[in-house]
Amino acid sequence: MNDYDRIGAVIRYLDEHHREQPDLACLAGVAGLTQYHFHRLFRSWAGITPKDFLQCLTLEHVKSLLRNGDSVLDASIDAGLSGPGRLHDLCVGLEAASPGEMKARGEGLRLTCGFAESPFGQCLVGETSRGVCHLAFVDGEQEHGLAKLRAQWPGASLSRDDCAAREIVADVFVRPKVERAPLRAYVMGTAFQVRVWRALLEVEPGSLVTYAQLASTVCGPKAARAVGAALGHNPLAYLIPCHRVIRETGVVGGYRWGETRKRAMIAWETAPRLAEEWGGAARRA
Repeated sequence: MNDYDRIGAVIRYLDEHHREQPDLACLAGVAGLTQYHFHRLFRSWAGITPKDFLQCLTLEHVKSLLRNGDSVLDASIDAGLSGPGRLHDLCVGLEAASPGEMKARGEGLRLTCGFAESPFGQCLVGETSRGVCHLAFVDGEQEHGLAKLRAQWPGASLSRDDCAAREIVADVFVRPKVERAPLRAYVMGTAFQVRVWRALLEVEPGSLVTYAQLASTVCGPKAARAVGAALGHNPLAYLIPCHRVIRETGVVGGYRWGETRKRAMIAWETAPRLAEEWGGAARRA
């Protein structure tokens, strides 16, 4: 069991039992660790204590993030999202395959792929000379993950390089406000899907938007269902942050790579800001 598997088990337990306010001993038992080792692991992973993390998982906290997210979308709309836009501070340059390249399905393309551990479980990463083209959580099912990658790029020539994959993962999964080198992404998608993915890149880490809010930046709030379908075809987990989109009711909702993982991502991105806010409040008290 890797670190994320342990954290995921605790998050699922907290989802079901957060009203009981389980203590450290209880959560350590869920993770199968001593209290000391669990607290150390959790603090290292989340940046905050298990007790503080519990607040990140509550419905009211998600709703507050959603309210704060309105201003993010307003700014994005003002900037105009018909083109590449400014993109968010993760510095992701998103290049879309041309219709001819989509038809070729990677014919003549050299694609390097590999497996690497991330804060949210094992990933399969694919990269071409044009940029990162595939990022998916495989949860140990490596052959199944490779089969999906081959189906996505059937004409490409694949080679394995786990070291390169680890380097990409290290660049992708950085906490908000931590500087990193710009990343290039190369994706295949319809014109509408690419517009949705570009709009989503405007949503900053630690912020949330609804499907209707995201749709309003693309072609109008009534296209929320179509936006949801486009997110379901996102080829770049976390890098194109579809985990930051939730339902209008404030419910986190489904996620292609698992609802528990989505909750973990939201809380992981929010934790540094919460720690800063709570630290500031303590200093002012």
